[in-house]
Amino acid sequence: MKTFQELKPWVEEMAVLCQPDHIHWCDGSDEENEGFLKILVKEKKAIQLNEEKRPGSYAFFSDPSDVARVENRTFIASKKQSDAGPTNNWRDPDELKETMTKLFHGSMKGRTMYVMPFMMGPKGSPLSKIGIQLTDSLYVVVNMRIMTRFGEDILKLLETKNEFIPCLHSVGYPLEKGQVDLEWPSTAIENKYIAHFPEERLIWSYGSGYGGNALLGKKCLALRIATAIAKDEMWMAEHMLILKLTNPEGRVKFMLGAFPSACGKTNLSMLIPTIPGWKVETVGDDIAWIWMKDNGRLYAINPEAGFFGVAKGTSYQSNYNAMKAIEKNTIFTNVAITDDLDVWWEGIDGETPEHLMDWKKQDWTKASTTPAAHPNSRFTVSTSQCPVLADEWDSPEGVEISAIIVGGRRPSTIPLVHESLGWKHGVFMGSMMGSEITAASISDQIGKVRRDPFAMLPFIGYHIGDYLNHWLDMGRKSNYPYLPKIFYVNWFRKDNEGKFLWPGFGENSRVLKWIFERCDESIQAELTPIGYIPAKDTIDLRGLSISSSQMDEILKIDVEAWIKEAHSIREYYHTIGYKLPKQLVVELEKLEQRLKYFDANEQQNVDF
Repeated sequence: MKTFQELKPWVEEMAVLCQPDHIHWCDGSDEENEGFLKILVKEKKAIQLNEEKRPGSYAFFSDPSDVARVENRTFIASKKQSDAGPTNNWRDPDELKETMTKLFHGSMKGRTMYVMPFMMGPKGSPLSKIGIQLTDSLYVVVNMRIMTRFGEDILKLLETKNEFIPCLHSVGYPLEKGQVDLEWPSTAIENKYIAHFPEERLIWSYGSGYGGNALLGKKCLALRIATAIAKDEMWMAEHMLILKLTNPEGRVKFMLGAFPSACGKTNLSMLIPTIPGWKVETVGDDIAWIWMKDNGRLYAINPEAGFFGVAKGTSYQSNYNAMKAIEKNTIFTNVAITDDLDVWWEGIDGETPEHLMDWKKQDWTKASTTPAAHPNSRFTVSTSQCPVLADEWDSPEGVEISAIIVGGRRPSTIPLVHESLGWKHGVFMGSMMGSEITAASISDQIGKVRRDPFAMLPFIGYHIGDYLNHWLDMGRKSNYPYLPKIFYVNWFRKDNEGKFLWPGFGENSRVLKWIFERCDESIQAELTPIGYIPAKDTIDLRGLSISSSQMDEILKIDVEAWIKEAHSIREYYHTIGYKLPKQLVVELEKLEQRLKYFDANEQQNVDF
């Protein structure tokens, strides 16, 4: 990190390196933002949408080579390669800096360097971190203003907080005098670098203008660098939603949820329950920073101030509250545009229009064979516009966590929900989570499980073995009775005909209700080799057309399948190497032993 006194000298040093024509210190005001958006429209880098249908909203279209995070160009440049571990791309920090310094040299010629003061986390929170990002992309500026606490106020706060994380970003497309700019400037894939220097708390990103590659407060700072800081300072930075669940009597519990992509994470954070009297409110949809107070209990804050959500598949039916949030003042990226200047994507409500402008800005009709919107099309919108936003979302004190939910997309083996036997077993459950591969270029990968511990595989800023041990250390630090219960859910189990056994979406509130009541230990559960599953009739099925045989199937423990699962987990653990915590191997061995003594026919434990 750098101090406040180092800020101006650092900005000047980077300006000498990048050679911008101008330097602009962002104040974060509405007037400044409106001016930036007018410039972007004038330069044909953005389209202003229909003010009656989508007021205050704009659409952007990226270069087809720059549409998502690029994991193979994302690096952890720790001093020791062994500290990066097997799941990260490692580069020697000195060599990487030398390579990137040559790329940054003159990279902002013909452009303005924007200085963006931002903060991750609520003002006054002990965990909140200030960043200063330098960029030559106005697209990045207008998005970062939504996604973070941003502007002059943060600069003033820095004077007292006195430390910041420096973030340097360039699209890597300098302009010579008279040269016409591209609508979406970027550079070739081999020159793209998203680099993290964990010991220095430093982020450098070059060559991409898209999403997590360029909005450096999000995955780069709030996860990869934050995980390294959290390990040193004994807290946690996690890829988790935070939701508030209120029962009909007005009692409240806060829960965290970790899910790989395509598992309904954002939907769950904004869920509309189907059971009477229950209410879900949103604290955060993507990232949680978690720490332990003196009482031994875990508390969490949402470090972000906006949602950067996947547009495709989002509809009033699948996520009503997200659709309400993006009705105004929203930035859309790589969606399709209707003839009356509104947005469209596959899965949105209503009939498919006869004609659209697709995300490549080409004519599109119903006869077209390519998607109109990119599969990774996005919306950026302020958290404040969420219609079910919890009052506590911006609390510097955080919210006390009662339950941690993990999950993945598994058509078999994993039941609808099960509860861990304790914290260590819960960490084991988080370490084994993942989704089954349903499509791959190599056919023998189909059906295998892509392990994604706590949905953090691309986001851990150090060795995955040390990361899993950090989870165990957090448990050791607390009085175990005060720790949240850990649950594994699977909305995606299928029957023999390939049909989903559980309806999902709002009906998932029935599982949340069971979790809520298990946290109070007010309902019974059945002990199985994998943990506690719902006892008969403890999941509220009122008004739901689902048979008892379907529920038996969705909660069934298939011993043979779990023996194979245990073997697969052991194979995965081998890839982690010598830093894998021994306690997780012990938990795996215990699972294998319990499976031996489980009567599959009677669905009960025998002398266990």
